[in-house]
Amino acid sequence: MTAARYLCLGLPLLAVLAAARWDRDRAARAAALLAFVAAFVGVAALHEVARTTGWYAFAPVDGAYRGLPVDLWLGWAALWGPLPVLLRRVLPLPVALGLLGWLDVVTMPALRPLLVLGPDWLTGEVAGLLGVALPAQLLGRWSADRRHLSARVLLQLGLFGVLLLWFLPTVAFTLAGDSWTWLDGLSASRLLLLAQVALLVATPAVTAVHEFAVRGGGTPYPWDPPGRFVTTGPYAYLANPMQAGAVALMLLTALVAGSAVLAVGAVLAVAFSVAVAGPHEDHDLDHRYGRRWRDHRRRVRPWWPRWRPYLPGEPAVLWLDDDCGPCAAVRRFLERRRPVSLTIAPAARHPTEVLWRAGYAGGDGHTERGVAAVARALEHVHLGWAWVGWILRLPGIIWLAQLVTDAMIAPPHPSRPRGERCPTPSAASSTGRWRRSASTASPGSRHVPSPPRPG
Repeated sequence: MTAARYLCLGLPLLAVLAAARWDRDRAARAAALLAFVAAFVGVAALHEVARTTGWYAFAPVDGAYRGLPVDLWLGWAALWGPLPVLLRRVLPLPVALGLLGWLDVVTMPALRPLLVLGPDWLTGEVAGLLGVALPAQLLGRWSADRRHLSARVLLQLGLFGVLLLWFLPTVAFTLAGDSWTWLDGLSASRLLLLAQVALLVATPAVTAVHEFAVRGGGTPYPWDPPGRFVTTGPYAYLANPMQAGAVALMLLTALVAGSAVLAVGAVLAVAFSVAVAGPHEDHDLDHRYGRRWRDHRRRVRPWWPRWRPYLPGEPAVLWLDDDCGPCAAVRRFLERRRPVSLTIAPAARHPTEVLWRAGYAGGDGHTERGVAAVARALEHVHLGWAWVGWILRLPGIIWLAQLVTDAMIAPPHPSRPRGERCPTPSAASSTGRWRRSASTASPGSRHVPSPPRPG
């Protein structure tokens, strides 16, 4: 049994080292590390599911985490994560998954008595390949080749969410002899309230991830960063909103669960960021962006947010139809609060297109339409209203907000020269023309094609 454990750890690690020597590309190696983390967390989650379904179980041995031998865990994650990523040029994804499945089918029965297979263990194998190996491979391969930015950002967000909200708390509870049983004592209403509070806490971090993708063209992973310096969104208020959001979520979980170990983990995460990660990141950003970064760093702090945003560069423009009541009200609301680096202009004077919804154009060329445009404008007011804007722009919420706005407040309509009245909501709903416009324009879309001018 001991020899089998050594082989299950040693052979995959040697194979990964050999593949890393063959593929010396730094981006590929960084992507392989990310794939390893994804497979490592995924194998742990698969093991928890297997414990409840009876797919398989390990014999009690030393050096195990929640019944999973750590050496097999590491070897398994190395096979399902970095090795096929480093060999991606000779192993297409379907071939790699097929080989991983064949290897498990051959070796898992041979690991008796260390590994006891249940009658449905092949079901668990398929679930593992599709639920763990496949996402880890997609994340690693797309990151290595810098492809499918939106998809790899979503995969990273899912990985970091599982890591933060499940894996790290589970490790902390296990070290302290606790468990997730405290959830059983919470009523459905309290669970819903807890989920809403967690969403509010996580909103700046999630928005910062989105900002990295749409404004910077990169991801939160340190070796797959944005190609452009991002100072908008949460970064106009806080230098490290992702780290701050992660620590806040850990502290929230520790408070609700009463876990001192998890609270200590959050404190250690802050210490690591300040003493190790922060200086390394500062050096890298100073090397890449120079004075722009130093100027931003002097005005935006890493752990204490500003109340008013710091937005250098060209001011953004919010285009509103002044002849429509809701848009005029939004304009008055914003002007009373003196937004920073924001110009509000009549939509009828837009230089290139007929606007059917409110429009926003950032100084870097980024555009939004409809409710998303107004939500972007809120980022120019202060931290409180910016938070509201970030919540509005969350996936699902922005779609619902745009739908309600179109149906009840201000349906899509073309901006007209000053003096011509735009249709009221009741008039717009009575004409098939406006209904067709509302159905063909995607709510909250950043790039809405210009319709022909109405005759």
